[in-house]
Amino acid sequence: MNETLDPSNWDEMRQLGHLMVDDMISYLSTIRDQPVWRPIPDEVKETFNTSIPHNPTNSLAVYDDFKKNILPYNKGNVHPRFFAFVQGTGTPMGVFAEMLAAAMNPNLAIGEHAAMYVEGQVLDWFKEFLGYPADASGILLSGGSMANFTALNVARNNILPENIRKSGLHAVEKQLVAYCSTESHSCIQKSIEALGIGTDNLRKIPVNESFQIDVTALKKQIQIDKENNLLPFCIIGNAGTVNTGAIDPLDELLAICKSEKIWFHVDGAFGALAKVVPTLSAALKPIEEADSVAFDLHKWMYMPYEAGCVLIKNKKAHRDTFALNPSYLHTDPGGLAGGPEPFNNFGIELSRGFKALKVWMSIKELGSLAYIRMIEKNCVQCQYLGSLISSHPPLQLMTPVSMNIVCYRFQFPTDDLTVQNNKNKKLLLELQNQGIAAPSSTILNGHFVIRVANVNQRSQQIDFDILVRESLRIGQDISNNLL
Repeated sequence: MNETLDPSNWDEMRQLGHLMVDDMISYLSTIRDQPVWRPIPDEVKETFNTSIPHNPTNSLAVYDDFKKNILPYNKGNVHPRFFAFVQGTGTPMGVFAEMLAAAMNPNLAIGEHAAMYVEGQVLDWFKEFLGYPADASGILLSGGSMANFTALNVARNNILPENIRKSGLHAVEKQLVAYCSTESHSCIQKSIEALGIGTDNLRKIPVNESFQIDVTALKKQIQIDKENNLLPFCIIGNAGTVNTGAIDPLDELLAICKSEKIWFHVDGAFGALAKVVPTLSAALKPIEEADSVAFDLHKWMYMPYEAGCVLIKNKKAHRDTFALNPSYLHTDPGGLAGGPEPFNNFGIELSRGFKALKVWMSIKELGSLAYIRMIEKNCVQCQYLGSLISSHPPLQLMTPVSMNIVCYRFQFPTDDLTVQNNKNKKLLLELQNQGIAAPSSTILNGHFVIRVANVNQRSQQIDFDILVRESLRIGQDISNNLL
């Protein structure tokens, strides 16, 4: 009757905790000396095919299993030469904050407890950071996908908020239509599908030679849709496309939205935060007037996974989309259920972890200016990488470097595009499998390209020198049929 899941010997647990902290600090402080990534051997994979354990295992043995079969085969995004996808590195303070948050273990749905106020302050800080109104609303989420979904949900319901919540899309007499570029992230399409609008009603507008949305084509499509008795309700602008880092002409999109009375949402998963960099601030200033903006803190704020954010200018529209207060969530001032307005009024989730603590502690530790310098450093590093590639043929820069993404390939001596693509794919795999660096890839105008996305607080100039040097070496070995 008195059984618990707590340890029988707290001193032994304390010693194990100290060992874990020491090991993880050693791991992070020496990460540069390790391979960026390594394939998982089959025998290690087999250890994950066993049945659920019915009896206890010594805590130290469990930790030893972690060190043997999990830690060596990490994804690699804590390494200074990890450039795949758009994935940040984390920080030591973020690691400690995650431990503290887990020990406190609060649910940030409702209540009078400190964690609610911490998240409120973090949201206020990012309104200030991006020049957003102080009376706007927001919420922390798992990442950009949920942040974009939340904003598009509000945009949809803003047409007829009460009727849509009660009667569904049948309450809207006209078919809703949204607009984005062909370079927009796949989560936009997923959100439109999940919201019941349907992919056929997401207009993917072509892009120009700089991979920005074609504004003339957008205007034309809006007029066609209106003439066909459809209802344009949202334009999604990209503050840094995932493929190339292109920034849509946000000022022009904002003007269209104002003229047509359409909700303007900015997907700024990583790029919105570049608004604080002087050389990029002008292109991103229209974010201040957007109806909503989504961005990730585990990208260009270098927080441990996971932490995304959405800010929504119209707090009432945000609340009207999600607020639902059954009796078991009734709030009363002066008790545990009091406190600030419940976050469950502003999102789908009721159970919510203490994501805000790692953000709050990290920003207090380092100060916002350190993050501004780091974001700017990553952009400068990519300009450096672009110039390095351009000066080292047969490497070929495939797009202009507008922010923090560099796309390149090795120009092999063949006119066969399929062969060219396959050889560049092999080059990428060799970079990864040899543990040298971890860029990812994409397809641009039919060309397979190696894609560097730099949101890495640990990267230094030498890491880009190594990437170029090794790309040349491996490319030449492939050309010479040595690989």
